[in-house]
Amino acid sequence: MANVLDELLERGYIKQFTHEAETRELLEKEKITFYIGFDPTADSLHVGHFIAMMFMAHMQRAGHRPIALLGGGTAMVGDPSGKTDMRKMLTKEQIQHNVDSIKKQMERFIDFSDDKALLVNNADWLLGLNYVDFLRDVGTHFSVNRMLSAECFKQRLERGLSFLEFNYMLMQGYDFYVLNQKYGCKMELGGDDQWSNMIAGVELVRRKAQGEAFAMTCTLLTNSQGQKMGKTVGGALWLNPEKTSPFDFYQYWRNVDDADVEKCLALLTFLPMDEVRRLGALKDAEINKAKMILAYEVTKLVHGEEEAKKAEEASKALFSGGADMSNVPTVTISRDKLGTELLEVLVENKIVPSKAEGKRLIQQGGLSVNGEKVTDFKRVINDEDFNDGFALIKRGKKNYNKIELA
Repeated sequence: MANVLDELLERGYIKQFTHEAETRELLEKEKITFYIGFDPTADSLHVGHFIAMMFMAHMQRAGHRPIALLGGGTAMVGDPSGKTDMRKMLTKEQIQHNVDSIKKQMERFIDFSDDKALLVNNADWLLGLNYVDFLRDVGTHFSVNRMLSAECFKQRLERGLSFLEFNYMLMQGYDFYVLNQKYGCKMELGGDDQWSNMIAGVELVRRKAQGEAFAMTCTLLTNSQGQKMGKTVGGALWLNPEKTSPFDFYQYWRNVDDADVEKCLALLTFLPMDEVRRLGALKDAEINKAKMILAYEVTKLVHGEEEAKKAEEASKALFSGGADMSNVPTVTISRDKLGTELLEVLVENKIVPSKAEGKRLIQQGGLSVNGEKVTDFKRVINDEDFNDGFALIKRGKKNYNKIELA
C-alpha cells in the first residue's frame, strides 16, 4: 500500500517530524485521525492557510480523517508565533463572525460528509475552563525554562511578551489532548512556525494520557528568496472573492517568478508530479505556459472552474491582445461621482484598501488610468476617462479593474 508520507515528501510539504520512523509506520498500518488548527483572526482564510488545506486534503485522499480545528478560544488570547508585537484583541462577536465565515470556505477543500472529516471549535472546551483547575491539571506538565527556549517566545522576549500570550502554548497543547481523548486524534499538522506549540501538544498527550501522539510541520509558502508569498498591492492574498477578486487571485499566480513555478505547482495543485516536473523545467517564454496552468489550477480549487475560466479569459484579453474585457473585475459608479477625487472612488469601491495605500502606489508610479500614470494625489475622475465606456485602472504591474458609469 502506498504511504501518503512518500507523496507529501515528494511534493515538498514536510519540514519537520517529532518521530519520523514511527510516523511512517503509523501512516502505513492504519488510517488515523489528525488535526490542523486555524485561529479565526480574520473573516477569511488567506493563501498561507491554503497550503495547510492542501496538506489536509492530501491526507484525506489517502484515507485519513481530518479535524479542522477553529480556534474560537485560542483567538481570544492570540498566538505570539512569528509576531513582533501583540495581536489585536478581538471580541467574542468578531471571533464568532470569523468562525462562521471560515467554515464555509473550508468545505470547498475538505469533504465533511458522512463523518469523513470533523469541524470543531476549541471555544467549546477552553472558554469554560476553571483557571486554577487548568493550572493544576495541565500547567504541571510544562517547564517554564523549556518554554522560554522556544523560538516563538525567544524572539519576543526583548520586545515584550505578555503573560496572556505566554498561556497560548498551554492552550494549544491542551487542544491536542482534548482531541486525542474525544476523537482518538493521534497527529497534529501545521505550519513550521507552529513547531514549538506542536511539540508541547505531543508531549502533553504522551505524559498525561500515555497515548500515541505525533506531529509533522509543513514548509511555509516562500519564494526562491525565502520571503513569504501571498502579499499583494492590496495586502494579503485572501481566499474570499470579496477581499481578493478571482481575477486578482489568478493574476498573482500568473506572475510568480520563474524559479517558483515548480514549487507552487507541487504544493498548491493536485497535478501528478511527472507533469509538475515537466512544467517546471520549461524555460524562457515557454515557462509562461506553466504559469497559466498554475494560475488556472489554483484559482479553480479556490473559486471553482467557472471563475477560473473567466479569470483566464480576462487575463488573455488584457495581455494577449484579446478583445473580450467582460471578465476583468468591474465596479459601477453613478455619474454624480464625476469630479470626485480618484483615490476616494478607489477606496470606496475597495480597489485599493486605503487612501494611504493609494498615495503610496502613486508615489511609486504604480497607479494609472487608461495607461496614463497618476502623479497627483488630488486627481479627480472625470467624463474624459470613460471614452471607451469604462476607465481601466492599473495597480502595480499587472492588477486591473474597470470602472463603468451607471
